[in-house]
Amino acid sequence: MKLLFLNRLLPALLLVVAFGEVVLAQTGGPAPSPTATPLDGGVSLLLAGGVAYGIRHLRGRRKKA
Repeated sequence: MKLLFLNRLLPALLLVVAFGEVVLAQTGGPAPSPTATPLDGGVSLLLAGGVAYGIRHLRGRRKKA
């Protein structure tokens, strides 16, 4: 757990803290309308990929045990 924190979480936290103000300082035009984001095919593909990955992971665990 300690290695996970030192190798992954701490650098990610430092990047968020370091670049957080830069990202917030960006000014843009007016925000697009809430319906401008297409959610039809992408979300379903991500969901199907996640389910397939989970099934593959569980089958791999059963074979090892």
